[in-house]
Amino acid sequence: MSLKLSFKSLSCVCLVSVLTACSQGSGFSDLDQFMEETRAKPRGFVEPLPEFKSYEAFTYSAADRRAPFEPPVDVQLTMMDEQPTSNVEPDLDRPKEVLENFGLKQLTMVGTLSGQSDSLYALIRDDTGGIHRVKTGNYMGENYGRIIGVNETRVELIEIVPNGRGGWVERPRSLTLDGEAEG
Repeated sequence: MSLKLSFKSLSCVCLVSVLTACSQGSGFSDLDQFMEETRAKPRGFVEPLPEFKSYEAFTYSAADRRAPFEPPVDVQLTMMDEQPTSNVEPDLDRPKEVLENFGLKQLTMVGTLSGQSDSLYALIRDDTGGIHRVKTGNYMGENYGRIIGVNETRVELIEIVPNGRGGWVERPRSLTLDGEAEG
């Protein structure tokens, strides 16, 4: 048993001495040369971080006033008691016309045509490029806009919009030849 142990120790000593002898060669000369060249090159410069201005807190000085999007207090009280008095409402059973699928901002008046019996038609272009002929009594716009007048430079219409209190209100609008929706 001691023979086996001495043989194993002798093998380990021989193996360590062989490995030590092999590692002392000049097999790393190219690596050493690369490291020396890299150390000899000038080092880069990193710019310092910019200085940031510190945050200044904003003090809201109108906190004791009414919020700008709320109606005044006296109007709020009267609005609660007021019932919708207008009998205006859109005809929801009427079939929609083509130009009612577009908002007025998407429609442009591009000209007029004279029809039989001196009736005047307006030419309206939608945002898809289609041109439509309309006259008094036709509907256009998303808010149930009924055309009440057509002249050389403008189309007048009345829209029916919600008043915010459960009722409806009429709102005059117009579409001019230069393409602006007014009202």
